[in-house]
Amino acid sequence: MREGHIVMTCGRRPTLKGPIQSVEVSYLVHATEDAQKIGSAVESIFGPLGEPKVDAMEGHFGNAITRVNHHVTGEDAARAFASLTSKMGSGLKQRLRSEVGDHLDEHSAFYLRLDKQRLIEGALELAEADPVRLRVKPRLYMARGGAASLFAGLLS
Repeated sequence: MREGHIVMTCGRRPTLKGPIQSVEVSYLVHATEDAQKIGSAVESIFGPLGEPKVDAMEGHFGNAITRVNHHVTGEDAARAFASLTSKMGSGLKQRLRSEVGDHLDEHSAFYLRLDKQRLIEGALELAEADPVRLRVKPRLYMARGGAASLFAGLLS
């Protein structure tokens, strides 16, 4: 079965069996930041992600930090990743295709760190400091030819 094929199941709604199994989007909200503003920016890039898991933490100097984690699976995950890639500029896509191996772990998951402040401004840039983290887990049977070629194709 290839990407985008619809599978009919007896007595159920049709489901899409694409190459993406799950997408996890996580970020930290510091006491001086507007959580709603960050959440809106994330949703504008990925589309609706549902209710997040939210953990309250304390920073080094006692300041409040909130960890926000969205986890979507199946068609919602495929839509979130497609939404992200549709908003990427050609330069970023080209860079990611050429560096795709650098963004994969030993389990074939694809990782990105997006600049949170630039995301709020509506731009997509890679960043290491204070990022919005993205983890995309492929359906393993779809990655048989290699996760690098799978994600390079999805970034085309």
